[in-house]
Amino acid sequence: MRNSIKKAIAFLAACIIFVTFFCAGTAAFAQKKEVYIGGMSAGFTMGLGGAQIVGVCEILTEDGTACPAKEAQLSVGDMIVSYGGMQISSASDIDGALAVKGGESAEIVVRREKEDIQTVIQPAMDIVCGKYKLGVLIRDSVSGIGTVTYIEKDTLRFGSLGHAVADEKGEPMKLSAGAIYRCSIVNVIRGERGRAGELKGLFLNDKGIATADKNCGSGIFGNFEKQYDFSGMDTAEVSTDAQPGEAVIYTTVDGISPKKYSIQIVKVDNANRQNKNFVIRITDRALLEISGGIVQGMSGSPILQNGKLVGAVTHVFLNDPTRGYGISINNMLGN
Repeated sequence: MRNSIKKAIAFLAACIIFVTFFCAGTAAFAQKKEVYIGGMSAGFTMGLGGAQIVGVCEILTEDGTACPAKEAQLSVGDMIVSYGGMQISSASDIDGALAVKGGESAEIVVRREKEDIQTVIQPAMDIVCGKYKLGVLIRDSVSGIGTVTYIEKDTLRFGSLGHAVADEKGEPMKLSAGAIYRCSIVNVIRGERGRAGELKGLFLNDKGIATADKNCGSGIFGNFEKQYDFSGMDTAEVSTDAQPGEAVIYTTVDGISPKKYSIQIVKVDNANRQNKNFVIRITDRALLEISGGIVQGMSGSPILQNGKLVGAVTHVFLNDPTRGYGISINNMLGN
């Protein structure tokens, strides 16, 4: 009996040792992963996967004004799925369907909060342009400026933003694949207490650099083009061992080239479920003079400590633009 107990204890100890070494090996592997450091601004354009109503409006007809959308009880936020039996995935699809159906009343299907609603709508002739209209303002894509955090050297998979592109309710938007372009920063609106600053940039549409395929709580992810010139980019190992103390960020506040600026990691909280894993403070005088601190468009700026990539900038404190939150790189990799 005693021999059996001794064998069981020995087996359990061996298992514990194996698990300990396995976990340590996994952590070491994660820290040895080498990536290209981002910091460059990028223009993101991603599809909504349909035509979303962002407004309803009156149409001037021969008999006065009319609003077919309002009469059909369509609402702002509805996603038009089909019209007259034809699939709708963009604003141009609606124009095409109206050209086919003309002034006939037609069945329209919209998606509202995960529920498909079917109704009938009667288009109206707009005497200004001579075309049938539904009385809706449509968007079929979203675009904006953010910062690329890293590019994996082996797969060219990239991560950016460090937070989701969210809807009016704060939920990650369901976005279809989109294009990522180089972006040139042409102006910076300084951040002030109580008001967030902003990077102003121009999309360089002739410089498509990547495709995006995922929008989630940790950012926008996708794949860089193999033809992209990586020769001038810094590389670094990934580390999950961030500590309060001095660090740097890579970000772009003029043109297309990122620069390195000094910061302080004030607090580390790897267990935070909202991806607010760091509190950081901008200490670089040059960056403070240009931007006043963290501004919109800097989201995704990589944070490096002791030469290793530990995370990315995500949010600014509205009451103090020199401070903000960061996400741990561990919560971005693997997406």
